Amino acid sequence: MTRSFRIQRNRDIRTVRIVFAGTPDFAAVALRALLATHHEIVAVYTQPDRPAGRGRKPSSSPVKQVAEAHSLAIRQPESLKTADAREAMAALDPDVMIVAAYGLILPADVLTIPSHGCLNIHASLLPRWRGAAPIQRAIAAGDSETGITIMQMDEGLDTGDMLLKSITAIESGDTGGSLHDRLADMGGAAIVKAMDLLEKGELTGEAQNDERACYARKLTKEEGHLDWQADANALERLIRAFNPWPGTYAELDGQRIRIHQAGVLPESSDQPPGRVLRRNRDGIDIACGEGVLRVTRLQLPGARTQTANDLINGGKQLLMPGQELR
Repeated sequence: MTRSFRIQRNRDIRTVRIVFAGTPDFAAVALRALLATHHEIVAVYTQPDRPAGRGRKPSSSPVKQVAEAHSLAIRQPESLKTADAREAMAALDPDVMIVAAYGLILPADVLTIPSHGCLNIHASLLPRWRGAAPIQRAIAAGDSETGITIMQMDEGLDTGDMLLKSITAIESGDTGGSLHDRLADMGGAAIVKAMDLLEKGELTGEAQNDERACYARKLTKEEGHLDWQADANALERLIRAFNPWPGTYAELDGQRIRIHQAGVLPESSDQPPGRVLRRNRDGIDIACGEGVLRVTRLQLPGARTQTANDLINGGKQLLMPGQELR
C-alpha cells in the first residue's frame, strides 16, 4: 500500500533544515553528499569519541571528522533519552533528521521532534535484512541483489514506511568491504534524491510487509570460525561476507589461521571435512561437508596476509595434505 509522507507542510520547503546523525564511514559518505546540496545541516550528532589503536587514545568518528572539516555544530551525547538531550534537539527546529548507522536508539519523543520526522539510510532492500549487519548477511545468504532503502523511522527496528529504494546486484566477487563501499555511495545519492522529492512535496511511503521480513543480527568474531561440515559454497560466501571484519578463521594444531579469500572447486570429496587434500601454488584444497574449498589467501599467527604461493616459498610445513583443520 502506498501512502503519503507522514508529515507534509502546505508549502514546498526551499531549504530543508537537517539534523544528521551517524558515526562510521558509511554515514560519512552520506554527510558529504548532503553537504554538496543547498540544504542546511544545523547540527551533526555522532557517537562520543572512543579509544582506538594500540595506544587506546580517544578517536573521532569518521562523521565527526567530516563535520569538523566543514565547521558544523557537533553533538556527542551518550544518550538521547534525557530531557536535556530532547530539549537541545528541539531547539534546533529541524525539518528532518537523517540517520545513518548512528548507534544510539532514538526514543519515540525524539522521532517526533523534526516536522518531517526521521529518515534512515538502511543498507538493504527492506523488509529483507532488518537489523545491524544487512550487508554481510545478504552476501552470506547468497542473495542475488541488495540495495539502499530510505525509510521513515518509527519505534520498531527498521519497520517504518519505505520512501525510496536503490538496487544493486551482488557480484560473485563482492566482499563485505566492497559491497559496503558501493552501498555507502548509493546511500549518499539516495538521501539526496529523497531530499529533492521532499522539497517538491513528492516523497511518498509504502508500508513494509512484515511477513517478508528477516533479521540481520549483529556480527560476532565467533561466527568467523569456519565449520567444515558446511557446504563449500556457504563457506566461500561467509569468507567474502566477513572480509574485512570480523574475518574468518580455522584452527590447526592450536594455531589460528585466518582465511581471507577462497573459491569453490567443481568436485566432491569423500575425505573428512576439514582435511587438506592438496597444497600447491594455486591454493590449498580442503574437503567440506559438501564440495571442496580452495583457500587462496590466508594469514598465519603474527604474519601478514599471504597467498598459497607465498606459503610454499616460505618453507612452512603447514596446511600439508592429510592435516585437518578444526
